[in-house]
Amino acid sequence: MKMLPGADGRGRSRRGFMFTAAACGVIAALVVLALGIHLSAPAPAASAAEPAAAPAGGFLGTEAPTPLSAAAPLASPAETLPARFQDTTVRSGLTHPTVVRFSRDGRVFVAQKNGEIFVYDSLTDTTPTLFADLRTEVDDYWDRGLLGLALDPHFPQRPYVYALFTYDAPIGGTAPVYNDSCSDPNGAGCVVSGRLVRLTASGDHSISEQTLIKDQWCQQFPSHSIGALEFGPGGNLYVSGGEGASFYYADYGQTNNACGDPPSPAGTGLKPPAAEGGSLRAQSARRPAGEPTLLSGAVLRVDPATGDAVAGNPLTGDANRRRIVAYGLRNPFRFTLRPGTADLWIGDVGWDTWEEIDRAPSPTTKVQNFGWPCYEGAAPQSAYQNLHLNSCSTLASTSVTAPYYTYKHYKALFSGDKCPTTSSAISGLAFYTHGAYPSSYDGGLFFADYSRKCIYFIPKGSNGLPDPSRVESFVTGAPGPVDLEIGPGGDLFYPGYDDGTIHRITYRSGPPLPADAP
Repeated sequence: MKMLPGADGRGRSRRGFMFTAAACGVIAALVVLALGIHLSAPAPAASAAEPAAAPAGGFLGTEAPTPLSAAAPLASPAETLPARFQDTTVRSGLTHPTVVRFSRDGRVFVAQKNGEIFVYDSLTDTTPTLFADLRTEVDDYWDRGLLGLALDPHFPQRPYVYALFTYDAPIGGTAPVYNDSCSDPNGAGCVVSGRLVRLTASGDHSISEQTLIKDQWCQQFPSHSIGALEFGPGGNLYVSGGEGASFYYADYGQTNNACGDPPSPAGTGLKPPAAEGGSLRAQSARRPAGEPTLLSGAVLRVDPATGDAVAGNPLTGDANRRRIVAYGLRNPFRFTLRPGTADLWIGDVGWDTWEEIDRAPSPTTKVQNFGWPCYEGAAPQSAYQNLHLNSCSTLASTSVTAPYYTYKHYKALFSGDKCPTTSSAISGLAFYTHGAYPSSYDGGLFFADYSRKCIYFIPKGSNGLPDPSRVESFVTGAPGPVDLEIGPGGDLFYPGYDDGTIHRITYRSGPPLPADAP
């Protein structure tokens, strides 16, 4: 499995699934699913208008990208948790798992980045069954791969499993084309798209595949691919996808305009101020009438039977615009809905400076624009603003929704934070409702950072929402958490991408144990 090209240029690690452990003397291309982070020192600033020169030899100056299966995992600090909590490996032997989901009948579904989906009879089952093999369709390269999985809320009575992945072919093509590789990833790139499919289960096997959305997420460079799948109120399916732009430089479509964004045809490099390509695809919902809306850099709300927009979605216009319920996002790799509400919380992997948790409190009635690439964090993004692009100059600050919570790359999140600060990539979100954990966790928000190898917790505040001023560490030294899921017993589960495992975090109640003593 190849990892996603990591962090972006200009002052911070390039975000993508590619990480190098140069500090440890190990060169390993470890991609953070659609996240994008590089563990080397920050690169010097690149021109906002022109691409940075591709490093000699391969991505970020390494050898050619290394398959994750062959690369040594990044070193993690010794794992620590709060007193009485324990992190247990409940599954091992997987190859870069990306998502874990639980069925009402006790079965456990696990997606791997390469396109394989496995099912276990229960948490005690140690021999999985291959539910579906999508490897021929999936482009497993850097940030690209099978990244989203969801079960119908009434599964198995409604026997549908949904998968979201990077499709291994150009727009309109038939997979496989690139076969999990790209001859010029940081130059001309390799144009692909995303695909949402519905698999019908019979027992432990998929017997049919229905394509719901195809050819609508254009991605030229191998970072910021598609993202997550979650069901919301009323049984509607939420879907996220990145903007598919370069992580090296301010990308507005100047490199061949391979996705054919306005105002020029594909193959014609775009120029400011009229350019609408590259990262500006995240603002395509604001394009003039007659220009196509893309699903890039957005969260969608769709009918799980058809992939079409849900009747009542706020936006009007073409079919894609009607699907969108949040946009202006760079890489919304993971998101969640606050239980019992339609309140949408999005983890957006940033570029130069910030990781974001964005909130769309009522996405079914009002669509929020989070501003990327014209804004990053709560402020204008200087590289794009300095280009005087029409898409940014016409975006009023009052039309941009500021993040609910941000944290800065290379900085601790709070005093006493023990997590590494070499780089950052937000990689999972989950609200805790109730279960075996202490009541102080009820209503709070867990979030993971793949690059820091940590899981954090934000307790519920007096207003009922997570209180960012009280963020705290929950797990340090986690082996590459790339998804968070509340599962059986109300426990938190996560896939360990780096070591091919599924983890369960449990809480021990009862009298104090010697190990818990201060």
